[in-house]
Amino acid sequence: MASTASTLSWSSSSWLQSFCGTINETTTKFSDRRTSMVILAQKKAKKTRTIILKEDVADLGKQGQLLNVKAGFYRNYLLPMGKAQIVTPVLLKEMKIEEERIEAEKKRVKDEAQQLALIFETVGAFKVKRKGGKGKQIFGSVTAQDLVDIIKAQLQRDVDKRIVSLPEIRETGEYIAELKLHPEVTARVRVNVFAN
Repeated sequence: MASTASTLSWSSSSWLQSFCGTINETTTKFSDRRTSMVILAQKKAKKTRTIILKEDVADLGKQGQLLNVKAGFYRNYLLPMGKAQIVTPVLLKEMKIEEERIEAEKKRVKDEAQQLALIFETVGAFKVKRKGGKGKQIFGSVTAQDLVDIIKAQLQRDVDKRIVSLPEIRETGEYIAELKLHPEVTARVRVNVFAN
């Protein structure tokens, strides 16, 4: 048994020597030719996909948003649920056209609101009649619905009472009401309250 182990170690060492000798000979051959081999480590490629969301996804983004997500998340969750789509040049072009259309619509709505605000502000004061009490006091108060009814009677315009902001009116006098027609457009209207 001992002789077998020594034979194995001798044969493996001779094999190693013959192998190393071959390597040394190879490197000398390369050095004679003055050629060097450079081995670069390759980085693991990031597997991401550029997608567009078809609907709002919690903790990810809103509808129409462009995102880079991992390929597995897209393949295993977003695609089967129908929540996202891979971005293509055709899709990008369609998105750009849709965004331009939406921007034009927003601008048109804002312009209409500005024109309506100009109409409200040039009318002058809206007059509200209330039954009078002692001094300047009136019975009840003037509400947003009262102002909406007066605007409809005088200008034939439908206004939602939720956009009307009135101070508390319990006396006769002149007050300023605000009509929030658009997030960026607010019309200031004068309201004259008098007792009859």
